[in-house]
Amino acid sequence: MYSNKYVTIYTLVMTVIVSVLLALLFSGLKPIHDANEAVFKKRDILKAIEEYLPKPLDEMSDEEVLAMFEEQIEQQVLDAEGNVIEGIKADEIDLAKEEKKPVDERKYPVFIYNSDKGKLYLVAVRGNGLWDKIWGTIAFEEDFNTIAGVSFGHVGETPGLGAEITDNPAFPAQFKGKKIFEGDKYVSVSVVKGGVKDPEHQVDAITGATITSNGVTDMLKEGLEIYLPYFESQKKS
Repeated sequence: MYSNKYVTIYTLVMTVIVSVLLALLFSGLKPIHDANEAVFKKRDILKAIEEYLPKPLDEMSDEEVLAMFEEQIEQQVLDAEGNVIEGIKADEIDLAKEEKKPVDERKYPVFIYNSDKGKLYLVAVRGNGLWDKIWGTIAFEEDFNTIAGVSFGHVGETPGLGAEITDNPAFPAQFKGKKIFEGDKYVSVSVVKGGVKDPEHQVDAITGATITSNGVTDMLKEGLEIYLPYFESQKKS
């Protein structure tokens, strides 16, 4: 019969061995995980402009997605005042991390897709849903007013309700062709209940998901406003 002393030593040794093996396993798998996450993020961005791509996203291999970003997409990063920061790529920006910084220290990504129909400018926005964070990629035509397409994501909105921002293709499809300016005035795009009364600047809300719908409205209003100085500078260039 082993004494409690030897049992304790054996347990400690085994714990150390298992911990070391797990650390080695994690470190070996991390590059694979990071590569997969990077491709997933790029697919999520391209979803906003899928109809402009040479073929549907689900028919594109990971290699094709990476090649598209390398050959057809220019990346820029903006500071909090809308100025382009040199030496940083947009896909290095994590808005979840930026959100934790002071407002004047945050950075924002811009992706410019060179399509057969002209350039499309994709920007990222982030806000609050019913239960947790929601986010979106919003693509603009070269007038920096007309939305060419959108894609949304969420952490934990309710299936069949708030989760419809991603699960129901009809919701993001409504945003195509909407405008964020009324004349020279920035108005963004609103998600409204009870029927659209302003077809240029409103889309229908998700039935039974008022808080998520309002969250999308607020996210667009506040998130897109950050990019306005950049849009204005591009119009003048």
